[in-house]
Formats: sequence, structure tokens, C-alpha cells
Amino acid sequence: MKFWDDEEGGKWKKNVVDIEGEILCVSQFTLLANTKKGSKPDFHGAMAPDRAKALYETFFQNVQQGYQPERVKDGVFQAMMQVALVNDGPVTLELNTPDKKAQLKPSKGNKLSKLKGTETPGSSSDAA
Repeated sequence: MKFWDDEEGGKWKKNVVDIEGEILCVSQFTLLANTKKGSKPDFHGAMAPDRAKALYETFFQNVQQGYQPERVKDGVFQAMMQVALVNDGPVTLELNTPDKKAQLKPSKGNKLSKLKGTETPGSSSDAA
């Protein structure tokens, strides 16, 4: 995804690889709580913590392998954390996939799209 301007001021021309930016990975399952019923968030659809941790660790390792490992930072899984954020610009975007079974589809020329080992724990290839 291209979120940053280029040197000539062209909008949406550079991605995190182009600007040699840092990536912060933080597991936060609470963002996907079901809030459609009652007055409390419902987390019953959440993955079991041990499987979720394995999936998160695989994701984090894949991001490191697809970029510069020293520029990819990690939060602590299941920890109470205070994360400070400075938005770079007037835009905030939420990237989400509505289909739980959506596959990662690499795009040409994007270093981060060439991630290895995108299988999730418990997927069909693990069952063999």
C-alpha cells in the first residue's frame, strides 16, 4: 500500500519499503469484539490464546523476513500495553478483510507481499 507522498509532492506514491519506515506489529484481538448484543463486548469468536500466539508469531516472522528485520518492531502478546501513536497526516485507514478465509494475494513488485509460510496453524497442510 502506498500511503506517503513522493519528493515532488505526488500523493500516495510511496510505501513503507520506499521510505525505509518502521513497522510496529501489535496483537490486538479486542478490535474485533462483537458489540451487536448487550452492553458488553463479546470475545467468544476469538481464537484460543495458544493458537493465536502461534499465528501472530508466524505473521511477525513473515513481516521481518519480507522486509528489514531491524525495522520491524514487536509488541508483547497478551500484555497490557500503552502504545503511543503519531498519525503522519490527516488520514487514518483501517485495513480489514471481511472474509475470515481470505488468502494473502501478493502484488507484483511489493517486497512485503512475498511473505513465506503464510499457512496458519491448524490449516489443512498442518493436518497431514
